[in-house]
Amino acid sequence: MRFHLIDRIDDWAPDRRLRARKVTSTAEEFWEPAPGGGRRMPRPLVLESLCQAGTWLLMLSSDHARRGALLSVGDVRFSGDVWPGDVLVLDVVMTALSGDTAVLDGTVDVALAGSDEPPRRVLTAVDVMCAVIDAERLDDPRATRRTGEQLLGMGALR
Repeated sequence: MRFHLIDRIDDWAPDRRLRARKVTSTAEEFWEPAPGGGRRMPRPLVLESLCQAGTWLLMLSSDHARRGALLSVGDVRFSGDVWPGDVLVLDVVMTALSGDTAVLDGTVDVALAGSDEPPRRVLTAVDVMCAVIDAERLDDPRATRRTGEQLLGMGALR
C-alpha cells in the first residue's frame, strides 16, 4: 500500500523550506487502536508525512529532477497523537544540501478542521538525512510533475 500524506503545498522557497498540509479522514486505512480507546494515526506515518514534505522540497527545487530517500533521523520527538479529522501542518527546513545528501529539520502541528483553537505540536524532527537521487529512478517524471502541480494548486500538466 502506498500512502500519499500531503494534500496541498501552501508555501515553499527553493532549497530552503516548505509548508504543506494533510487533512485526515476516518475513511483512510491507516488508523490504529489508541491506548484508552479511539483510533490514531501511527506515529511512523506522522514522520513519513514530514519526510514526504522534505522530498517535495527537493523535487520542486530541482524541477522534479531530484528526490530524497531517507537515510537516517538524528532525533525525533513525538508530543501528541493525530486523530481522525485533524489537519497536519508540515513545516520542513533544509539545513544542508550537497550533491548526494540533504539534511532537513521539521515539525508537524495539528489543527482541528474548522476550529479556531491554536495548533498543537505532535512531532519535532532534527537532522533527517536523505540521499539525493534521480527522481526518475522511482517514478515517471510526468506523473510526478502532474502531482506536484496539483499539490501547488496549479491544475493539470500542460
